Amino acid sequence: MYIEVLKSKIHRVTVTEANLEYIGSITIDEDLMDAANLIEHEKVYVLDNNNGERFETYVIKGQRASGTICLNGAAARRVLPGDIIIILSYAHMDFEEAKTFRPTTVFPDTATNRLI
Repeated sequence: MYIEVLKSKIHRVTVTEANLEYIGSITIDEDLMDAANLIEHEKVYVLDNNNGERFETYVIKGQRASGTICLNGAAARRVLPGDIIIILSYAHMDFEEAKTFRPTTVFPDTATNRLI
């Protein structure tokens, strides 16, 4: 049996931009991606602490050490710059493997979106 479990979490980052004209996705500083074990084009869930929105999209690389968290395309309508969000990804794995698996969780500085 396979189950879906939390794989990666970026806990409480600040949205720096919302770009309605971009094709879609969430742009994440590459340093945060690496720290959270996320890869480009990976599906993620975005939870907005300010307005309660929850939606899914995919990751694109942002400039390293920039602190960029930009929602693009339709997702830009769900957030405002300055909102605090949580970014999650999940993985499917065997039930027994899931019992010992530990997700990667990152707690960046919400003022700069940089690693502490």
